[in-house]
Amino acid sequence: MELGKTLGDSFEYAKEGLVGKWARWILLIISCIVFPLIMGYVMRIYRGVVPSPELDEWGGMFIDGIKLFIVAIIYAIPIIIVEFAVIGSAGVAFLTTMSNPMADPNAVMALVGSVLFGVIILILVAIIIELIAIIGMVRFARTNSFGQAFNFGAIFDTIGRIGIASYILALIVLAIIVGIIEVICLVIPYIGLLILFILLPFIVLFSARYVTLVYESAGVEVSTPS
Repeated sequence: MELGKTLGDSFEYAKEGLVGKWARWILLIISCIVFPLIMGYVMRIYRGVVPSPELDEWGGMFIDGIKLFIVAIIYAIPIIIVEFAVIGSAGVAFLTTMSNPMADPNAVMALVGSVLFGVIILILVAIIIELIAIIGMVRFARTNSFGQAFNFGAIFDTIGRIGIASYILALIVLAIIVGIIEVICLVIPYIGLLILFILLPFIVLFSARYVTLVYESAGVEVSTPS
């Protein structure tokens, strides 16, 4: 996988799909508000449609978005469980300290340490789930099968074909690029948030195409729904 080529292709994909096509851009901004629509549109990109797909069959796109959202929620369940456990530990540590100012400092430090350990575990779980979920969601888009979205054997095989180091590096690069755009927008006084909202369709197309190309670099063939 050539990161430079992947980045260039993704940028041109988003540029071709939006620049000069302002009606589509506006409709995608609206779709970001009605989030199942934008998720359904992302499903079409995940299926490898080139150039960027048209905005049509809104009902089908909405249903596809709901399905992809369900997949995302299921993947998020382990993260939510660990998060609640960490919050519970933090709550215990806080209440213990507040209710007994004379509590053993060693015991308090042990509680704080357990909370910090929980946070580290939460971050690790979130990263691992994200690595798996991205491939799972692309597989779901291409097969329209919930079973394939959670076919962990096939998912791990795909990650192996991409190369775990290459895959992680690719996602880090994507996160950095999107993060920089978000930070630049948010530091602009008064209108930064509005600018970021306007740029969302471009970010979505760029990111979805980028993930699609990363997936396709594995050379895995799965059937695409008609």
